[in-house]
Amino acid sequence: MKIEKLLSKDPLWISKALTTVERDPIAGKELIDSLPEREYHVIGVTGSPGAGKSTLVDRLATELSSDHSVAIIAIDPSSPFTGGAILGDRIRMRHALENDKIFVRSMASRGKVGGLSPAIYDAVKLLGKCGFEKIIVETVGAGQSETDIVNLADIVLLILAPGIGDEIQMLKAGIMEIGDIYVVNKMDVDGAASLVNKIKAMLAFSDRKKEVILTNAVSGKNVDKLCALVEKELSKLIETGLIHKKRAHRELFHKLNSICEIIQERFLEDEKLDTLLEFIKNFDRGEEA
Repeated sequence: MKIEKLLSKDPLWISKALTTVERDPIAGKELIDSLPEREYHVIGVTGSPGAGKSTLVDRLATELSSDHSVAIIAIDPSSPFTGGAILGDRIRMRHALENDKIFVRSMASRGKVGGLSPAIYDAVKLLGKCGFEKIIVETVGAGQSETDIVNLADIVLLILAPGIGDEIQMLKAGIMEIGDIYVVNKMDVDGAASLVNKIKAMLAFSDRKKEVILTNAVSGKNVDKLCALVEKELSKLIETGLIHKKRAHRELFHKLNSICEIIQERFLEDEKLDTLLEFIKNFDRGEEA
């Protein structure tokens, strides 16, 4: 693998490198270790199916690309029967695919229930070391189970939309607790303003000070304001030093997750390992090692 090609962000070579990361984790880690350290930020995007995540990611990446090099990893669900995936999220990313400053990669979830692919941590690290300053990870869209993103991203955008059950979803624990910025998309649809008010009321009740914003991903309305909120949130993390704690947590969770994958592959029938697997499964932000 030609390092200079990766550092120049050559899309063909980066695609080959990501394939290596997915298919051969050991070779992938060796490749990542050969690259220099770079500063980069990971933006997680999650939310209910049908909320317009892919279209909004397309718009957000395009807005960010005016000042930064951007990479997108879109996780698509794998078939429980064949293990394959349609990898169709990129169909909705027309603007990003036409932009030379944006790299787009689809990855299959491989049946992972937390909304992410098992190789995602190394894939993100590879892209960061190749020089992409903003890396956007869009999760499967599996609803309440989709909480792994909080262990990967520096900040998480929770995308909601009126009329698709979010009023019920936001009363549930889990997914509504992981957002750093709450985005109510499809602002032209009836009920959008009402949903914003409900989210703000929920946040006030839980004493969580988080931003809530209305957007229209199709027209691009307010995406510039969302971009400004993302930059503001990242700056806050840097100024307070919390970003270092998040990244240390990311590395620890990645190691635990890797151990879990090995155990599941090699010792799946050993009931004595249930305790360890349960600990890794329930490892979450804020829990001390």
